[in-house]
Amino acid sequence: MTRAGGDIAQQHRRRQELSILAGARNHSTPVPGFRIHPVESGHELVSYRRLRHHEFVGEQHLFADSDADDVDDDPRAVVLVATAADGTLLGGVRLAPRCQPDLGWWTGSRLVTVAEARSSGVGPALVRAACAHAESAGVLRFDATVQRRYATMFGSLGWQEHGECVVGGQPHAVMRWPLHQMQRLTDATKAFLGDALAPLRAVPGGLGPAGFVGDDGVPLPGSDIVAACDAIIPSMVERDPEWAGWCSVLVNVNDLTAMGAAPTGLMDAVGAPTRSLLTRIVRGIARASQAWRIPVLGGHTQLGVPAALAVTAFGRTSHPIRAGGGSTGDTLRLTADLNGSWRPGHHGRQWDSSSTRRDDDLARLSTLVARMVPRAAKDVSMAGVVGTVGMLAEASGTGAELEVARVPRPSGADMGAWLTCFPGYAMLTADRHGGNPVEMPDGVLSEACGVLSAEPGVRLRWPDGVTTIAVAPDVTGLGRA
Repeated sequence: MTRAGGDIAQQHRRRQELSILAGARNHSTPVPGFRIHPVESGHELVSYRRLRHHEFVGEQHLFADSDADDVDDDPRAVVLVATAADGTLLGGVRLAPRCQPDLGWWTGSRLVTVAEARSSGVGPALVRAACAHAESAGVLRFDATVQRRYATMFGSLGWQEHGECVVGGQPHAVMRWPLHQMQRLTDATKAFLGDALAPLRAVPGGLGPAGFVGDDGVPLPGSDIVAACDAIIPSMVERDPEWAGWCSVLVNVNDLTAMGAAPTGLMDAVGAPTRSLLTRIVRGIARASQAWRIPVLGGHTQLGVPAALAVTAFGRTSHPIRAGGGSTGDTLRLTADLNGSWRPGHHGRQWDSSSTRRDDDLARLSTLVARMVPRAAKDVSMAGVVGTVGMLAEASGTGAELEVARVPRPSGADMGAWLTCFPGYAMLTADRHGGNPVEMPDGVLSEACGVLSAEPGVRLRWPDGVTTIAVAPDVTGLGRA
């Protein structure tokens, strides 16, 4: 973000630097209050651009004739402005996607304030507002190019420096705002597992045999039977019971699919406070049971209790695919069903690709991983694509690097949401040569989009070659499977 400030004399520049960055070092009259918001009128936008031109062209001479550029013409760009109580413009900043299509990499730029507002903290407030907007929009990487003399202020706000460059003949620092939504997601959904499940390791075979430790699905010792178990969040059962029933089958079939097992049967455990809710839960389970052609063999049903739903699925395979079967250098592949849309009421969190699929399509999807014969596989779970990559890497004793531009995703999903949501049907596989070629059903895309690496944790690689840390090592704390 190119900052406001004059360059007429060194003393004047120093006074401006202090007033713009620290706020209370200027003798100008403080602005009593201000509001930061997206531009609400063409007049505000024109005023913001006029202020930019005055500062960056007229005062600082960073640009010869105009500071306008392609970002100003990008309909995806967002301009935030600070206005006084009477509507007077005090400053502004813009932010916009860096790529087409938008990969979740945004930049902030053209941060400027009027001289009279520089003692009131308007500049830092605009920076904070831009960061908040980027995070709320699901941005995964947020950069800014800042005049060198203002890098300290950005650092005090939490920005990190990642190099330097020259703009308009002036030294600038390349800054990045740290975004941790993927780490927060894995912390909330998976980080506690290692400690919480440690007592189960006291019995030989606890948490599963080698290669499957800590997975949702596991081969039963001495047999070709695979069992998987998943519970649905109680709040989802209460709010959307039929969808919860459907998903209780979906997630278990996904577990079996990732292990290369053919589903054979289900068992359910259902609790509900009312008969009406129980009926709707069972209706969802029954509909999914019919769609995937997997019978519910038995289970437990209870009325007059808090809502609860868990399903166990059984399948068969003589060669189960391990979650921990990968090694450094293996190619990571994401195979995802891009049909469908966001589930109503779960926008940005749950993608529904299955409820409109034909039964034959669902059956075919459940065989894809078995036919790909990868070294390792894992279905994408509540931790999202990136978190699940971290779990597969942890189970394999490696790290991982994901190439953002090559991740297959639906056109109706932002990259930030897609990498952190439950995507319906999405399988991560690792193989030395990318896996066995398999013909995909309509709407299903399978792309090599990463690699298992020697460096622990998960990193995202961007089109400019930069890598950013997405998830720290030891996602679950369960260690190598």
